[in-house]
Amino acid sequence: MREALIALVIFLCLAGAPLASMVIWPRLPARHRDDDTNNVVRLAANLFGVMTSLVLGLMINSAKNTFESIDHNVHAYATELILLDRTLRQYGSEADAVRQPLVAYVQRVMATSSQDNETTLVANQLSEHLLTEIGTRLNALTLSDATHGPLLQDARQRLQKVLEMRWVLIEQSEGAIPWPLIAMLVAWLALIFASFGFRAPRNAITLATYVVSAALIAGAIYLILDMDVPFSGPIQISPAPLERALAELQR
Repeated sequence: MREALIALVIFLCLAGAPLASMVIWPRLPARHRDDDTNNVVRLAANLFGVMTSLVLGLMINSAKNTFESIDHNVHAYATELILLDRTLRQYGSEADAVRQPLVAYVQRVMATSSQDNETTLVANQLSEHLLTEIGTRLNALTLSDATHGPLLQDARQRLQKVLEMRWVLIEQSEGAIPWPLIAMLVAWLALIFASFGFRAPRNAITLATYVVSAALIAGAIYLILDMDVPFSGPIQISPAPLERALAELQR
């Protein structure tokens, strides 16, 4: 929702900049409308165009790296959940009480994901309670013989790894592209679009070109920002790893 609002503001800025230039240009004094002035404006617009291309490239690369990193961590997170469950199964029927809240936790993640279109790895009270309950029941297990000692130790290490990776995903879900960079990019784009309005003919084709160009640029920035926050929006991390983990836990 926030990314869509930003894209809308960018569209309005970019579409309005050349229209404002078209209105202001004829009212300027003659010495401000000569060819030399127009050439300087075009050169400045070209400079901003180069800088804008570089910044857009950096933003795309940053969003791509963030998306791929979180996707990798989600796969690793699902793997740790499966391995924790396998360890508990090897421990025996005494660990069934530990597996119950583990299955409930993964079910909550998937159920909430289908309801609000977001992968729920974020902090919330019920998820925290389920994970705490897993740790409590795991610590309450008693060793019936020496062979269970390594399994219990392995299960505790797996649970600790799950907790750590969950918080890593929570921290990564906030995005990595700084807002000042976005504001500067929008300012540059607005100046470039404003330069298009100098001496531009006032007709429907020109106006349509401004609007379509502004919409495409705003849409591109929206997709970049959305990919930087990959747990919501049209470009999301696939829930398939967690779905497979849930299927394994319920077998």
